[in-house]
Amino acid sequence: MKRIIAVLLALGAVGMVAAQQTVGNPDPNRIGVDTAQQKLQTVSVDKFESAGFWNVFISPDAGVANGRLFVGGPAGKADEPKAEERFTGIDPNVADRYVYGARVDFFRRGFHDVFVLAQRPIPIEGISKTLSVWVVGRNYNHTLKLIVSDFFNNQFELTLGKLNFQGWKKLSVAIPPQNPDGRTGIIQRNYHYNNQMGLKIIGFKIETDLMESFGTYYLYFDDLRAVTDLFAEDNRDEDDMVDGW
Repeated sequence: MKRIIAVLLALGAVGMVAAQQTVGNPDPNRIGVDTAQQKLQTVSVDKFESAGFWNVFISPDAGVANGRLFVGGPAGKADEPKAEERFTGIDPNVADRYVYGARVDFFRRGFHDVFVLAQRPIPIEGISKTLSVWVVGRNYNHTLKLIVSDFFNNQFELTLGKLNFQGWKKLSVAIPPQNPDGRTGIIQRNYHYNNQMGLKIIGFKIETDLMESFGTYYLYFDDLRAVTDLFAEDNRDEDDMVDGW
């Protein structure tokens, strides 16, 4: 009996370590590996350089929300490898100068939801493994989630983490692979519809803590990135036909 209990405790400890690795620092090389080869690339999804592209929303009976750009950015980005800009159309002479700030003035306490949404969904090329964004949380106990849309336009909320920290912090989340049946979960590729694949970014959701949702709250975003598998996109034969006509 004691031996069985020891084995169960050991398995539980291994499970806890694996969960911590997935949530805290997800490894893109080990997420949803379903092909013989991968070509992982860090891709810049959005640098929050256009104020009109993002909007902040809250229920009208809960408060007032708005957003704007500020010059600046996290110093920690200087230590990161340069992300590839694919089909972003960003002018390198003006890119990466601003961050996007969101402000919420609460009318009353409550479990409120604040949304920071893009004007249109942002597609990510390839099969996304992880997503990350730099955030200033202002040490509030609110929870930040990322809203994504999969291949079939089903929306999912991925928890990035608590906002109880000061200054800039990079928050990351792993993209759960689709279920083995190929029809449920977050579906990024379906060979019956080969002309469409990948994820789309809808925006962010802030779930406020009851004890913290009063007064004025400030939140800042910069440099939304994805680690994505571009093997199928970058290794297509030059003479191959493009589907989707």
